[in-house]
Amino acid sequence: MTSRAEGQAGATAPERVAAGTVIDTDISARLDRLPFGRFHTLVIVALGITWVLDGLEVTLAGALVGALRKEPMSFTEFDVGLAASSYLIGAVVGAVGFGWLTDRIGRKKLFFITLALYLMATAATGLSWDIYSFCLFRFLTGAGIGGEYTAINSTIQELIPARVRGWTDLVINGSFWIGAALGSFLSIALLRPEWIDPAWGWRIAFFVGGGIGLVILLLRTWIPESPRWLVTHGYAAEADRVVSGIEKRFTDEGITLPPPDESRHLRLKVRSHTPLSEVAQAMFVTSRRQTMVGLALMIAQAFFYNALFFTYALVLERFYDVPGGDVGWYLLPFALGSFLGPLVLGRLFDTVGRRPMIGATYGISAVLLAVVGLVFRADLLGPVGQTAAWMGVFFFASAAASSAYLTVAETFPLEIRALAIAAFYAIGTGIGGVSGPLLFGTLVETGSRDLVLVGYLIGAALMAVAAVVGAVWGTAAEGKSLEDVSKPLASA
Repeated sequence: MTSRAEGQAGATAPERVAAGTVIDTDISARLDRLPFGRFHTLVIVALGITWVLDGLEVTLAGALVGALRKEPMSFTEFDVGLAASSYLIGAVVGAVGFGWLTDRIGRKKLFFITLALYLMATAATGLSWDIYSFCLFRFLTGAGIGGEYTAINSTIQELIPARVRGWTDLVINGSFWIGAALGSFLSIALLRPEWIDPAWGWRIAFFVGGGIGLVILLLRTWIPESPRWLVTHGYAAEADRVVSGIEKRFTDEGITLPPPDESRHLRLKVRSHTPLSEVAQAMFVTSRRQTMVGLALMIAQAFFYNALFFTYALVLERFYDVPGGDVGWYLLPFALGSFLGPLVLGRLFDTVGRRPMIGATYGISAVLLAVVGLVFRADLLGPVGQTAAWMGVFFFASAAASSAYLTVAETFPLEIRALAIAAFYAIGTGIGGVSGPLLFGTLVETGSRDLVLVGYLIGAALMAVAAVVGAVWGTAAEGKSLEDVSKPLASA
């Protein structure tokens, strides 16, 4: 066994050693020296589905606007913005609450709890009877997704080898747009009055989301707890067993694994939990530069994405007279460009580096958003041309937004990783994500292209500031172990 607890000699170590015990371990080195294989692909599919579900939810909420504004729901444009903000407020609450629990009781327990909450709440949304019940269920759905972000981002970061962590994380976050495409197809099929009664079509769309969540819940049963979390909390024997099982998957396929780097042994002092005072010390004193960078990136991308995407269907209907049942066709290319961005550019975050790529993607997004906003104000393009222009913008913006999650997930110590993700997600979404849809919903409702342009320029300015902050003060984490990027608080 390669995780050894000092002071436990002479007897078989208990399942969990006492707090304060010093453990010598090479768990991290063993995980990082693995080749990228089938195990990692399965982890990405089973856990990364969170972003697909979020993309499905957001797209359905946007594409179903036309149906929700008709009888029996009769939503106003303000109601649409309120429902979108309810989902985001729920995501904030869920991220913080479940993020704290994720660091305290483990990653695996939480990614079951949060997915179960999501699938029940999204199915319940299909049973809504008025704006208040709809907002309540959207709030609970958001809480499940927010909790998923913290538990899943932590787990994936801690299981994926360092040399491909950037590309993997960007692609997983970018898979949001696979869900967006699925949501577009569903909206196209379910909002056709000749195919299905519109009063039931939007309800069935939410039932489908719950059904997908149920299937994924079953697929996750084989995912192990994070060995890094286990060893830090005293489960040295269990951590060793989990890593040995992962290694066996590779050796059974005939792959010879190199020995772990002996210089990367860690000595960790076991802890049952991390006090909130230590969390605050780490985030606002020890790692205040990383905190500043994380806030800048998360707030900018949250405003940019949520403001534009949650209200895109309103823009198409208000300014281009696109029927609600046809909105999905315009969201498909939008989703395609947004997924291709992280897929194509993700490798560069591991080769060119984090800082230059964050600066480039945020900066290019800011410039393109301002230009496309001016084109929109001048009414130079129809709905197809405008959608093609947004496709180009979001090719870069999607990679930028995904890199924000990558940054906050890898630049803070393991003991507070999930809570750090939650805090940045909550603050970014609270400031940028909740205010964005409400602001843009109001601006679109005026019918003034000049006022909508103001909203676009605000988003561009936030992205430009984030580009400078990320490029100058970001962390060069490419190819480095998580423990080298941010030393564990439990290091002895």
